[in-house]
Amino acid sequence: MKIALYQGPGAFNNPQAGFAHLHGVATAAKAQGAELLLLTEMYLSGYNIGPEAALKHAIPRAGLAPAQEMAKSLHLALVFGYPELVDGKVANAAVLISPDGEILLNYRKTHLFGALDQGMFSARGTEFPVAELNGTKIGVLICYDIEFPEPARRLALAGADLILVPTAVMEPYEQVARHVIPSRAYENQVYLAYANHSGAENGLGYIGLSSICGPDGTVLAMAGKNEELLFADTDPAHHAAVRKADPFFKDRRPELYGPLAG
Repeated sequence: MKIALYQGPGAFNNPQAGFAHLHGVATAAKAQGAELLLLTEMYLSGYNIGPEAALKHAIPRAGLAPAQEMAKSLHLALVFGYPELVDGKVANAAVLISPDGEILLNYRKTHLFGALDQGMFSARGTEFPVAELNGTKIGVLICYDIEFPEPARRLALAGADLILVPTAVMEPYEQVARHVIPSRAYENQVYLAYANHSGAENGLGYIGLSSICGPDGTVLAMAGKNEELLFADTDPAHHAAVRKADPFFKDRRPELYGPLAG
């Protein structure tokens, strides 16, 4: 599967402009042969918008119809973050839409980062769904979630081949982008794509450094700090060879790990 990853500022405080921007990026990605396009956390609205704007711009899943039509018309799978309206509350969510326009997976951020996240999002996720697309099993996490080892491991144990992470990582957390992300890919033997914002948003400076990593921890593509469109291919044969060479999951001893759940 050819993955495209968009790093950039997107639209800010204007979801309609976000849908329009999405169409432009998706068209460019499809023109270069992409089968799936990953974009950033809270892509449709911007991330650092505050609780009032987050509630104002929050939409139920039915509000994703323009993106579903886009995916269908381009025959391109889409993954992006958005503020989801859940029983009058806001969740930091990300959706996986198939090339046929079907919502395959909707994930709500499970770990909220600091006062900024906790002030905007009063609904948080409790589930880690895995969906299948063209024979590839896909899981989604959002930003801070990937900084904990357990969510990625849970997806890997559920059979995920590819973990997609819309993110909004700001200064000074370059160590996450440079070191944690390849490590998560390596320790879970999964492809992992991590799509960050670039530039500044309402005074918050983003580090960029989005990447796509292979199941052996190899960085297949990495952005700098400006707007960029990355591409990389997943390879089932290479994936199988990595898992065969180092059978981490066969050699695990889960009976020893009980205290980790405490």
